[in-house]
Amino acid sequence: MDIAKQIGKGVGISFLVTIILLFLFSVILTFSEVGENVINPVIIIITAISILIGSSIGNMKIKKKGLLNGGLIGGLYILIIYFTSSMLNWHFGLELQSIIMIIAGVVFGIIGGIIGVNKK
Repeated sequence: MDIAKQIGKGVGISFLVTIILLFLFSVILTFSEVGENVINPVIIIITAISILIGSSIGNMKIKKKGLLNGGLIGGLYILIIYFTSSMLNWHFGLELQSIIMIIAGVVFGIIGGIIGVNKK
């Protein structure tokens, strides 16, 4: 049960970091001349950073199976995002950006899991 709690904590922290970073990015977009072509890459980067942070924090107390637990945190995060998106957008589909986001989420979750498990 403690592992499930830490995984949930990692996903929650990932969402919190995402909200904060997306808010900061929206402020930058509002007050600058940033083009629309940078929005999608920045969202992928924000998602990856958020999952990395959440996964490393979530795995700090688990201290084992960082690859598996980190990948699970990244996968759950992406699954929640896509489930919510599919419910809110009837024209939802998997495109290249979606596949990149899924891969980035799992990979950065794994990296965060490795960092969290090995952190003292």
